[in-house]
Amino acid sequence: MADNPAQSVDVLIVGAGISGIGAAWHLQHRAPGQSYAIIEARAQIGGTWDLFRYPGIRSDSDMYTFGYNFRPWVDGKVFADGPSIRRYVTDTAREAGIDRHIRFNTRVMAASWDSSAARWSVEVEGPDGRGTLIARFLMICSGYYRYEHGYMPEFEGLADFAGEIIHPQKWPEGHEYAGKRVVIIGSGATAVTLVPAMAGTAAHVTMLQRSPSYIAARPSRDAIADALRKFLPGRLAYTLSRVKNIALSMFFFQLSRAWPDFVKRGVIKAIRAELGEDFDVERHFSPHYKPWDQRFCLAPDGDFFAALKSGKASIVTDHVERFEKDGIRLKSGELIEADLIIPATGLEMQVGGGMDIRVDGQPVLPADRITYRGMMLSGVPNAALAFGYTNASWTLKIDLTAERVCRLLNHMARKGYDYCVPVPPAGIELAPLLDFSSGYVQRALPHLPRQGRKAPWRTYQNYLQDMVTIRYGRLEDGHLQFRNAGAANAALSELARAAE
Repeated sequence: MADNPAQSVDVLIVGAGISGIGAAWHLQHRAPGQSYAIIEARAQIGGTWDLFRYPGIRSDSDMYTFGYNFRPWVDGKVFADGPSIRRYVTDTAREAGIDRHIRFNTRVMAASWDSSAARWSVEVEGPDGRGTLIARFLMICSGYYRYEHGYMPEFEGLADFAGEIIHPQKWPEGHEYAGKRVVIIGSGATAVTLVPAMAGTAAHVTMLQRSPSYIAARPSRDAIADALRKFLPGRLAYTLSRVKNIALSMFFFQLSRAWPDFVKRGVIKAIRAELGEDFDVERHFSPHYKPWDQRFCLAPDGDFFAALKSGKASIVTDHVERFEKDGIRLKSGELIEADLIIPATGLEMQVGGGMDIRVDGQPVLPADRITYRGMMLSGVPNAALAFGYTNASWTLKIDLTAERVCRLLNHMARKGYDYCVPVPPAGIELAPLLDFSSGYVQRALPHLPRQGRKAPWRTYQNYLQDMVTIRYGRLEDGHLQFRNAGAANAALSELARAAE
């Protein structure tokens, strides 16, 4: 690659996970005149669903909304396991011929925009060394967290533990844990998934949480969706099931925001019904935060609660004092003995896969930028970020973002524009990008872009509102400026003459 001349495409997609494959499908169908390539650092399609291999890995969003809007999910499971999702994404790419556009084992190191040429120069490193790709538009679909490693707190005495410590993000596929005493540190979706998946094989599983999370049991089958498939064509049944689930999730989110105490009481009542009156539900399942200040954890068919009731798993709410040879010493003085400790302590967020991004020679620091319609960064031309919802399925926003990018590309082609760039108004009032109290979000906020308090600079986390504005709203809205390379050169010349 290093000896080849720079190759050029209209659109360069970074990442061949669920976002990148979805973006490529939309390009092929909505902007078929645009050439594209996909750069993928891993050896195969899947992204997150290829990376994570821990026991029980599954979606925590229902597949009727997590699946693509253009390709029905027909497996039947509401919360699909990781391998099934990986197959779904891989089959989508193969059937659409997208896989022929992917360069595997290739990492984007840097991307530099040149306004005078209206092009991105993208430095990549692959099996044949380093090389450069030229692109008119850049779609960054590499997710929002660091693939190299997850978040690991600085536990005292970590080196003293005689057993194994495995972070879920680094789980060795096929790792044997039968008959072992397992302690899972954390109370998020990963921990809630691991407990029932390991309880049947391990000697005992203990979920050690510093504070509780909201956990709700949900059926693993959607009875309405199953019934619709019996009487309606597949695509229509999928669409109706999808609309129904979008409406229900939005209703529950708004209900949680408007009447948080009511929702909290309902959740705790349901858990008490699962576990019985003798279980200390208030201690272990009554969070200090309001519903949807963090994501809800879902237990398909109540499997998490079933593991607790069986006695094969238990839950402890306390703080870690230190690691010892035989396990974890708690601040209460109790020792939880362990052979295997799994710190399900979260992830580390990053923007753009950690690549070095520059615009006309100046580095782009995400914390200095403002998000435009939740998909572009202020002052960064011809580039879109695939960033999904925090209160709904990730893919809902990804589909809308890809549609908007296709609209932009077609609009620029019709009007003869070379590029577009979001330019915020002077004195714009700013807010944090995410209104979420989760630890991984709070740790990352100083390094993330910010948002405005009014459209189009505000990210509403509302699918219906986004669908109307992103899919049908005006492209030339006064905030997204459309320019030509020649005009940029003329402006630069004018500035140079004025400085003489």
